[in-house]
Amino acid sequence: MNKEKYYLTTAITYTSGKPHIGNTYEIVLADAICRYKRLKGFDVFFQTGTDEHGQKVEIKAAERGQSPQEFVDEIAALIKEIWDLMDTSYDKFIRTTDKDHEAQVQKIFKKLYDQGDIYKGYYEGLYCTPCESFFTESQLIDGKCPDCGREVSPAKEEAYFFRMSKYADRLIAHINEHPEFIQPVSRKNEMMNNFLLPGLTDLCVSRTSFKWGIPVDFAPGHVVYVWLDALTNYITGIGYNAEGESSDQYKKLWPADLHLIGKDIIRFHTIYWPIFLMALGETLPKQVFGHPWLLQGDGKMSKSKGNVLYADDLVKIFGVDAVRYFVLHEMPYDNDGIISWELIVERVNSDLANTLGNLVNRTVSMANKYFGGSISDKGAYEPVDDELVAMVNNLPGIIDAKMDELRVADALTEIFNLYKRCNKYIDETMPWALAKDEAKKDRLETVLFNLLSAIKAGTVLLEPFMPKTAKKIFSQIGEGKVTEKPEILFARLDLEEVLAKASQL
Repeated sequence: MNKEKYYLTTAITYTSGKPHIGNTYEIVLADAICRYKRLKGFDVFFQTGTDEHGQKVEIKAAERGQSPQEFVDEIAALIKEIWDLMDTSYDKFIRTTDKDHEAQVQKIFKKLYDQGDIYKGYYEGLYCTPCESFFTESQLIDGKCPDCGREVSPAKEEAYFFRMSKYADRLIAHINEHPEFIQPVSRKNEMMNNFLLPGLTDLCVSRTSFKWGIPVDFAPGHVVYVWLDALTNYITGIGYNAEGESSDQYKKLWPADLHLIGKDIIRFHTIYWPIFLMALGETLPKQVFGHPWLLQGDGKMSKSKGNVLYADDLVKIFGVDAVRYFVLHEMPYDNDGIISWELIVERVNSDLANTLGNLVNRTVSMANKYFGGSISDKGAYEPVDDELVAMVNNLPGIIDAKMDELRVADALTEIFNLYKRCNKYIDETMPWALAKDEAKKDRLETVLFNLLSAIKAGTVLLEPFMPKTAKKIFSQIGEGKVTEKPEILFARLDLEEVLAKASQL
């Protein structure tokens, strides 16, 4: 039987430095979606990687006395290390310095030039070096870069341009015909009203003011500018060939089912990228989802503000799954989420230690205490069981619907609602009271059977979000026989102790 394919990509991480927890959120979100799809029987391909060219890298490498290649090798290894630490199950980690990617980018550039989509001209405008973007006066916000808020400076250079306007009407028609293409809807309205409908200006696709990039092989001194290099990773990484016969893998996987990206780069993914694909004669991705940001209490994380949290530091204190749970649970669908030491401690204590940890511990302990760890269904049902049983039966369908809409935080909430309901069920059925009456032995065993079944059902669905925890729970509840010694899944944390540890990092 041929499984249905599912191809998901994250944005590739820029190699200017170590990724913070906000960058790391995206890979964890992507991983949860991919693991869920695998659970549902899809043939998943999950690609992530690093975006390694550009002026900013050239400058940073020079500051460190390294070659750009040495610098990006170091940062790419660091990024990969953090992705692995977070237990992410990507299938391919692409780097834009990979030789096969570079060769295809040159072919793509030449193909677009030969068919008249790229032409030579001069670029003049206001340039933001950190964002590697030119802006017009009207696009600035308070005279500064609209994307990052930093200073811009006037610049002029010879450059090649892509004729964006040639494809604008086709793109507008596609977006109107495919309402699911850009999600959430608020992002779609922004792209249409702010960029597409007012009219697109042609896009600068080569630069001469720096050297660290893929050379335009027919134009000495020019390197391919960031977006044509970075965005094409989604097709080069799976075997696209601009000269004809693309690989079987490409034919199987393309179009991508989901490009998962931060909301700050939605314009590049929903305007430039689809237009490049139209020009190449390729199908457009099915969906682009611009997720919100993870903020610290006082706004977006930035090194200059000194308010950056890193995944590896958080893992040292809370463990991988607690960090995964926090970032997945705290991110609303289309508004920014907040992260702080205090909030993580609160979440770990209330949801992970109390609701989940306590439930598994109590249930395993009672199964051991009353039945030597072996529990079977004695069929002694009572009306008080109905709500819990119904919840268990309905949960997979509810989670499916949430995940289809990429409402990952809501899906996690539903799973934890089941665990909360289990705790309430213990209070309602009072197993310790049933244990005192020999005549109620079958009823007691049925109650514990219901609890173990509910925990199991919830944990099957929890696995994509918290893989290590799910494994630990399964090893404790077993098949028909629970472990003799329940292991504490999450210990309660003391905020003062956590803050003291955090200050030492």
